[in-house]
Amino acid sequence: MTLEKTLARLAPEIVPFQPGHVWLAGAGPGNAGQLTLDVVSALGQADAVVHDALVDPSILRAADGADLHNVGKRGGRASADQDEINALLVALARGGKRVLRLKGGDPYVFGRGGEEARALAAAGIAFRILPGVTSAFGAMASAGIPATMRGLNKAIILATGHGLGQEDDLDWAALARTGQPIVIYMGLRNLDAITRALIEGGLVPSTPAAVIAAATTPQEQVLVATLDTLAAESRTAGMSSPALVVVGGIVSMRAELMQLEAMVRSA
Repeated sequence: MTLEKTLARLAPEIVPFQPGHVWLAGAGPGNAGQLTLDVVSALGQADAVVHDALVDPSILRAADGADLHNVGKRGGRASADQDEINALLVALARGGKRVLRLKGGDPYVFGRGGEEARALAAAGIAFRILPGVTSAFGAMASAGIPATMRGLNKAIILATGHGLGQEDDLDWAALARTGQPIVIYMGLRNLDAITRALIEGGLVPSTPAAVIAAATTPQEQVLVATLDTLAAESRTAGMSSPALVVVGGIVSMRAELMQLEAMVRSA
């Protein structure tokens, strides 16, 4: 059955995108196949798309005829200031545009969606939230690492490594003491310091760890190591952003699950 026929049978309820409204949407971890139907619909209706640099060009091609505004938001690269982005969203909406604010992953998970929603509300602009596949879970699934595994973990921690050394930075020792897997966004640049802080906090140096770069795309790279060697091995392998760091016993499941998958395929 073709995709068109499947979608026709599904008959999703499409919400009309009204002029002067802003929809804050998640584009998922990278591959266009991770988009939700709501986001696909929004791409087809939008007059203007304000997108992060991490949104794949193949996804933007779906916004045929829309004005594209690249505001950056990629680690280590020049980006628009958040106040500038807020002002752009308000200006486009007040100009009668149907504005799609498109972010990698989910807009409410390290995507500043809440900040933008506040700014829109303060300006009297109607908005809607379209969730996306969270980058952490999309990346781990693509890499063969389960987010939860009975007997290994009862929780999972999503953290940002962007603010290391700042006053409001995380208490990495406290995170280490939970004994639960940690998924770190924007942590590649500070990976030496983060891994050291986790070991000082009580995690054993041999704790399984991984870096997943360019998840779900043809350029995806997965590096599996131990906590004490992860930073050095990621540099040697030339791992670069966008990347997620996964620390914990769940990483050890990757080899087993990949082997089982290969056995089934070859049977």
